[in-house]
Amino acid sequence: MTYITGSHHITLSVGKAQDDVDFHVNILGMRFIKRTVLFDGSTPIYHLYYANAAGDPSSVVTTFPWQQAGLFGVRGTNQGREVLLSAPDSSLDFWSARLRGFDIDVAELEVFGRRRLAFEHPCGLEYVLVGNEADERVGHAGNGVPDECAIHGLHGLGVHVTSPDRTVEFTADTFHARGRTVEEKDRIDIQIGEQKFGNHLEIVVNRTDDQGTWHYGAGTHHHFAWNVDTLENQDALKNEIEGRGYTDISELKDRKYFKSVYVRSPSGSLFELAVTHADGGWDCDESPQELGTRFQLPEQFEHRRDELLNALEPITI
Repeated sequence: MTYITGSHHITLSVGKAQDDVDFHVNILGMRFIKRTVLFDGSTPIYHLYYANAAGDPSSVVTTFPWQQAGLFGVRGTNQGREVLLSAPDSSLDFWSARLRGFDIDVAELEVFGRRRLAFEHPCGLEYVLVGNEADERVGHAGNGVPDECAIHGLHGLGVHVTSPDRTVEFTADTFHARGRTVEEKDRIDIQIGEQKFGNHLEIVVNRTDDQGTWHYGAGTHHHFAWNVDTLENQDALKNEIEGRGYTDISELKDRKYFKSVYVRSPSGSLFELAVTHADGGWDCDESPQELGTRFQLPEQFEHRRDELLNALEPITI
């Protein structure tokens, strides 16, 4: 039997590229580790990557700034919604004051016994800092964020659904969810994989909002990636998922830094099964110290470098 080890990354469709960089780097203090382009389709769109200090797979937030192309999405139900980030519990007072200092509204919450801060990305995406002192990952300090307050990485994803039973069934049948499952009011928390952190899928019952969009579009979540560790494990899990009748699953996609398979869940959320393979990793085209300093392109786009640079929004890191 094959298992997911934990989370890999989360990918979002955002608005303006510079707003996105400023939010993740200058406000949240995350490390900018990669600037490349969307591999799918023909429209030139950035693919931007942010992470903790080490670029741990379970820490990575990636974004597509779609506003330049005039493509917008609609947030709703049957869609990934909340970007859950892990930060030291002792840092939440710092983060509350810091976010408000940037004129960002902050809501104080307590969910599943943990203190949280809820706020929004400039394009309206929902972000939540979840307090966790036991998280061993090392955050990226800088831009006014001290070591002891830096964001560890992902806590997980909040997905809104009209029928939670189907999503719970899907995670059990296909992802072999074996971690702790907790229910609280209209929310179910499932830990997927053996990681101690970064692997929470929070299922929120939402029968009020209309159906959210699934296409690329600024202001919406696109997919959440799970780490399946090896290509052999990835292939076996893909075959198992298809054998259970979930045939809305892609063929293997080479994303240069990792290889991916995508599956649409019954709730509509798109999940990825990702593997950082031997020829990939963030340092396959830049040294660990240089991450994010150069515009990187896969070989099939290299001949379009000047065209893409002229077409894309200028950004300052």
